Amino acid sequence: MRRRDFLKTGAIVAGAGSLAPRQMFADVPDHLWEGYNFGCPTVSNRLDQGPFGIAQDEGWFTIFVTQPSRNHIRNFGTGLVGYTWEENGPALSVQCGKETLEQAVEKMAALPFVDVLYIRCDWRDVHAGPGKLQLSPVWDATFDAAKRHNLGVGFRIQLSSPNIQPKKLAMPDFVREKVPIVNIGHRSKEHHTSFDFYEPRYDHPEFQKAFADLNELLAARFDGNPNLEFMDLMMYGFWGEGHTNDIPNPFPDYLTAENTFVHMTQFQLEIWKKTPLAVNTQPDISNVGNRQVQDMAVRAGCWLRSDSLIMDEPIQIEELSHRPPWCAIVMEDGENRHYVLPEFAAEEKDCLSRLPDSMLTFVGPDDEAQANDDYPHKIGGPLDLPYRECAGFHALDIGTNYFALWTEADNVRRYYEKYPDSLQAMERRLGYRVRPSLIWQRKRYDTMELIVGIANDGVAGVPGVLGIYAETLDGTVKIGGNLDAGQPYAGHLRQCSLILPKGMDGKQIKLRAELEVKGVRRPVRWACHEPTNSDGSLTIRLKNGSDPDWKKGV
Repeated sequence: MRRRDFLKTGAIVAGAGSLAPRQMFADVPDHLWEGYNFGCPTVSNRLDQGPFGIAQDEGWFTIFVTQPSRNHIRNFGTGLVGYTWEENGPALSVQCGKETLEQAVEKMAALPFVDVLYIRCDWRDVHAGPGKLQLSPVWDATFDAAKRHNLGVGFRIQLSSPNIQPKKLAMPDFVREKVPIVNIGHRSKEHHTSFDFYEPRYDHPEFQKAFADLNELLAARFDGNPNLEFMDLMMYGFWGEGHTNDIPNPFPDYLTAENTFVHMTQFQLEIWKKTPLAVNTQPDISNVGNRQVQDMAVRAGCWLRSDSLIMDEPIQIEELSHRPPWCAIVMEDGENRHYVLPEFAAEEKDCLSRLPDSMLTFVGPDDEAQANDDYPHKIGGPLDLPYRECAGFHALDIGTNYFALWTEADNVRRYYEKYPDSLQAMERRLGYRVRPSLIWQRKRYDTMELIVGIANDGVAGVPGVLGIYAETLDGTVKIGGNLDAGQPYAGHLRQCSLILPKGMDGKQIKLRAELEVKGVRRPVRWACHEPTNSDGSLTIRLKNGSDPDWKKGV
């Protein structure tokens, strides 16, 4: 979709409410995600993945086996996420002047268990005017730290946020001046405020024009950046999560809302050609077409995101845990997110009390509660675990790939030291963790064949297409290809065949893996206990075909 076409569509969308009959909903109905057909990514250069019957071989040998690694393995498509900026701003230590933004970002990046740095900021923090990308300082600080520590980066641009209202809106002033703003009220069980909230008419042509400009500028700057792991889809409402809680939306009817966000989603899908997009699984409580957006996003290969876990609705848990196996999850859990230990609660309260009035709007009502002396509060169950421990283990239950650690690096570090179990479990099981579990060598086609059983010790399928390659140490021979999308699935093993050229008996070869997502290939480090090379590959030696111990097919 070209920008001109998108803007024409936006003009049509702006008038859809008065022209379209209300009963002609295009909404996707609720359905079980387990077994649902979302389509499947096309796999090129597909490897033979069996079955490998005994009638095929002329003798075989098991030449190598591996065991699961117990260590933290850093790979694209999985990891613990440290926030450098979230909906309330940077770390509290920055807001109350205890350290600079750069120091706080560096402190988060230096945590040995952090894999990805994440920015969640408002539209006004990045877009100064038509054709003018003006990023707040956290962007340079985050990408610089990511490069130095070999980390990934993720981000979300919030088109709306309740946190900075009523003083201002998330969208830039140059957009607000041209777009109608709707008072949606404040009667809410979620937001106890004395002021009304406001939402823009997203379907207005000027909003659509600015939105297209924003994405074009961001994509030109970041799409294909080697450190960028994912971008959250820009969606409707508070924090860009696809809702305005229990407050009405600003649209005249459902069809106008759905058409608007379907077209905005399609534009993002087409302009972000290399970066994985993550769509929020928020149920459509605001009646803006979330199910339609989610369906088209998953069919286009998007990942999933959820911003709560234990307090999530059953429908989101069903969707997340039964998603297509090649679809990653970016998981956040917003309860007690600052990881404040009781002995540091007074320090947290002091920091909150010293915030200037101009920054108090960044602090939500639950943030202060998290600094109470009884934090971390516990949730029911035989073990009576702290809430954060429960959230960590439950993230593994649904097979997540990424798990959020928020902005407070000192709090996270101290929490890890006192309550290491859930974070260490995630280090060892989060996402996908692949290794060549069993390697067989067979006589076949008057040459040698490797059959490799790739095991996945993680809790999630491979978020894309995994390529398996065998190479000689001097690089003169390179063979390989791809497994089916998502393979091997979590807790499973997938076999594949590599036919070797003649004359390689007894030689050393390097076995390596690559992950392909949206046409971009990235190296994958094997998660095996056995020593690997600096690039994450594994060196093995082939058997000599004349070996007297060579087994014959039965």
